[in-house]
Amino acid sequence: MSINDKHHTFPLGDRNVKRLGYGAMQLAGPGVFGPPKDPDAALAVLREAVALGVNHIDTSDFYGPHITNQLIREALAPYPDDLTLVTKIGARRGADASWLPAFSAAELTSAVHDNLRNLGLEALEVVNLRIMLDTHGPAEGSIEEPLTILAELQRQGLVKHIGLSNVTLTQVAQARKICRIVCVQNHYNLINRSDDALIDHLAQEGIAYVPFFPLGGFTPLQSSALSDIAVRLGATPLQTALAWLYHRSPNILLIPGTSSIGHLRENLAVPDLPWTEDIAKALDALV
Repeated sequence: MSINDKHHTFPLGDRNVKRLGYGAMQLAGPGVFGPPKDPDAALAVLREAVALGVNHIDTSDFYGPHITNQLIREALAPYPDDLTLVTKIGARRGADASWLPAFSAAELTSAVHDNLRNLGLEALEVVNLRIMLDTHGPAEGSIEEPLTILAELQRQGLVKHIGLSNVTLTQVAQARKICRIVCVQNHYNLINRSDDALIDHLAQEGIAYVPFFPLGGFTPLQSSALSDIAVRLGATPLQTALAWLYHRSPNILLIPGTSSIGHLRENLAVPDLPWTEDIAKALDALV
């Protein structure tokens, strides 16, 4: 199964990308720290994703750290002309694999240069500023200072487009007064719908929304019900959760991650599932 032009695309920066992309987070070791157990398998998944038509890959130099970007470069460089690599800055990894804020001018500048070096690029297509006011989810507070630093790196030509991650609607409004925002990446899925209003607002503004953790936060009862609905759809529970996101709004770009070629193919088959209103209503009733 390949994803082709019949499937929907959405603007991301100056490009139209296919709405089913790939997230590289799972290519690092356990806890997104250290190298993968099987580097050759990781390279094979990346190459298969692009061979099947994926043209949007989400990554970060703090995955590993450095590991996923180095794998992407080894697997895919020189990159296809239509491949959009999106990375994140604003965090760093502690020696104990902890996730720590990295918001100073020196840290943000270093992070951009690390991404450029490890990906083998002269400019980054899209950089998401990962807000770390609360590691576990969005929290209100000004993001002007770090975003102004990133906007300066954009003016220097090192970054083409800017996005945000782990942010609130208020912070998106603040950010858009500083620079153009092309995407927002937050935790959102069938069960965690706190961003419903934000998604609808961004859709009206032509801004992409990129959800992560498509199965994060489900209770055992909800997971069981999801599995029952997946059987009706003739799909896996993950495929079913991804399909709900795919049909939720046309500005949603999916980046399911996997280190398995089999799971990759299942993920990319999501747009072809026989979606119906009855299935949609049954899933909505899980909340």
